[in-house]
Amino acid sequence: MARKKKQKPVTVALIPLGCPKAIVDSERMLAEIAQSGFLIKTQPETADVVVINTCAFIAPARTEALQAIKHAVDCKLNGTVKKVIVAGCLPQRWGRQLFSRAKGIDAIVTLDQRDNIASIIKKVIYSEQPAAFMDKSLRPIDGEDPKRRKEHVKIANDRTRLLLTGPHWAYLRISEGCDHTCSFCTIPAIRGPFRSKPEEVILAEAAELASAGVVELNIIAQDSAYYGRDLKIKEGLAGLAEKLEKIAGLAWIRLMYLYPSAVSGRLIDTVAASEKIVHYFDIPIQHINNEILKRMHRPDSKDRICRLIENLRRTCPDCLLRTTLMVGFPGESDRQFDELLEFVKWARFDALGCFRFYAESGTTAAQLPGQVPDLIKQQRLEQIMLTQQKIAFEENRKRIGTELTCLVDSVDNEGSGRARFYGQAPDIDSVCIVKNCSAKPGLFIKTKVIDTKEYDLIAKQI
Repeated sequence: MARKKKQKPVTVALIPLGCPKAIVDSERMLAEIAQSGFLIKTQPETADVVVINTCAFIAPARTEALQAIKHAVDCKLNGTVKKVIVAGCLPQRWGRQLFSRAKGIDAIVTLDQRDNIASIIKKVIYSEQPAAFMDKSLRPIDGEDPKRRKEHVKIANDRTRLLLTGPHWAYLRISEGCDHTCSFCTIPAIRGPFRSKPEEVILAEAAELASAGVVELNIIAQDSAYYGRDLKIKEGLAGLAEKLEKIAGLAWIRLMYLYPSAVSGRLIDTVAASEKIVHYFDIPIQHINNEILKRMHRPDSKDRICRLIENLRRTCPDCLLRTTLMVGFPGESDRQFDELLEFVKWARFDALGCFRFYAESGTTAAQLPGQVPDLIKQQRLEQIMLTQQKIAFEENRKRIGTELTCLVDSVDNEGSGRARFYGQAPDIDSVCIVKNCSAKPGLFIKTKVIDTKEYDLIAKQI
């Protein structure tokens, strides 16, 4: 009697795109895929199913997503890939329109269907018709006011993930969505209103990560400092951080995405006094001119932002500051840009990201008069970044001769390590290049800075 031929396992490759919040979603999907018996492949070109988890925040993110989709569809046309599934923020933003905007997709999966990805793959792999896995009432948001949008995904439980960050550091999402009404932003329309995770859920997730070997947690949200307000918890982030400190195994806790208007005195004092919460403040301010801030619908002012920076450095002298700026917002004059440039020189941020304004469909700012030409936007962006580069290089040179405790991220075959001290967040900041590194990734080492290489520090292991 002939034996029945054993069926090969379906292979799945996931392409993670977008911000740290999207990375967490990708990690959850990978865990679901692995637990369902699929074989995960790192090379999308040879997988049976390609899942692309997308970002849709601004035009460059959508361009990147569409390019990844096109490549996967081309592989399908060549016969090396069977099915292409697009998940995340792009389906959430465009809905079924995505089928016509990117030909060849087999399925779209919105945010609320994230944890169903394994069952969705099982359905799609044997289906001949494109399918949309989404809330039936979901409408594409382009062209509508985000404040009118009523359909929002519930806050998800992010426990049990297959980490893409590496085994010793991870992101910990403490909330979903956003209640701010920034006139340029599509996030509330895509991700919904602000919803804090229950504290016990966060602590359980953090303990799970620590027990798996994670020593650095990077706290993320649209606005981490806003945590708990929807749950009527006062000083929610400060209280949560104090409880996270008590989890055994954690060494570094980093607070990311703190809107300046919500950074309280207690939070600053909590960070300043902590041995685990690193003295690092990531505070996106976007601009400093009061007129621009008002048009952006930001609740901040130049005076409050400057006083906050002074308070941070007075209360926590060894703190490092990161910010994010936007240039070319509608109506931004040469005078207003010069004010921003002078502020950058005054504030001397340790790290700074800057991007051009994009007129996003469905946002108030897209309809404002005084749209700035792209050439001027680019020129202003370059001026900001060149100014910041000079500051960063000067601050780096001051560190030569100092000793730093660093967390090793990787070591190459020649013994050159890539590590970070507390003032360097993973993926977005510079690194410490450690010569003749004898430590394994995930370990803390003592180093001495001996040189600089552009934004990076060169150190030797002590």
